[in-house]
Parts: sequence; structure tokens; C-alpha cells
Amino acid sequence: MRFLPVLLLATAIGGCAVASTAVNVVTLPVKAVSKGVDLAITSQSEADEKRGRELRKEEERLGRERRELEERCRKGRARPEDVCPAR
Repeated sequence: MRFLPVLLLATAIGGCAVASTAVNVVTLPVKAVSKGVDLAITSQSEADEKRGRELRKEEERLGRERRELEERCRKGRARPEDVCPAR
């Protein structure tokens, strides 16, 4: 009689493991497709961040070019296409 509770417990645990595995097998394709969609689609916030980075880089480039132009004009080494402010 002592083995009966142990046998019932082993059966119950085994059944839980089988049910858990069945749930994992069923949900795996859904999780895989969901992950693929997340990787393939850019969210609006990600797109906004990317656009913000692009704008900052463009502003940095324009600022650098403006400073170089001002320095060339100040030193009297202006290129033919440079438009230097009159002093």
C-alpha cells in the first residue's frame, strides 16, 4: 500500500510534463512567427529614432562645412564657389 501514493504521484507528474510539452509544441510556431514579424517590421518609434539620427548627422555636416567656409573666407583662401560675407 505504500507504493500506491508514490505511483499516483509519479503518474500525476508525468502527465503534467506531457501536457507542458504539448503546450510548448503548439505555441512554438506562433512564437516563431511573432518573432519573425517583430524583426521584419520597424516600429514607429524606431523609425523616428533613425530619422532623428539622420537629421543630427546632417546638421553636424552642415555646421562643419559652414565653419570651414568661414575659416577660408577669414584667411583669404576662398574658393571660386564660396560666397563670403562682405566686411
